[in-house]
Amino acid sequence: MMLLTIVAMAQAAAVPVLGTLPKQSLPEKGCAAYLWAVQDQRFVAMVEPGRLRVMLDGKQADLPAAEAGGTGALGLASTTRYAGEGVTATLDMTITQRETLQDGAIVSDATIRLARGNQDEIIVPVGGMVGCAPAAR
Repeated sequence: MMLLTIVAMAQAAAVPVLGTLPKQSLPEKGCAAYLWAVQDQRFVAMVEPGRLRVMLDGKQADLPAAEAGGTGALGLASTTRYAGEGVTATLDMTITQRETLQDGAIVSDATIRLARGNQDEIIVPVGGMVGCAPAAR
């Protein structure tokens, strides 16, 4: 019984870990950022205006934006705080547009800070691309 209590306490106090997301589609309109962990190149987050999609505890979670600021690009803010499902996340990212990229941009520098309640926070360096629904030409 004591062992079960210890295991339950350890699980309840678990620091959130970003899991690997399955393949995601381009948005039907607007743009989304697709982010990979710098350390091991796993696809860990998708960001659309107003929403951060991550994999937490083996389940896909869509965290709504609580606050956004900074000069971003393609409809995405440079700093956004998300909150939901007992988790808060802050995404800071630099979006770099290039003439050689059509319907998108590079996320050259970014971090996701993730916390659950009053537990330890993790910081995950990420990078990736912004993909946009094809513009009419």
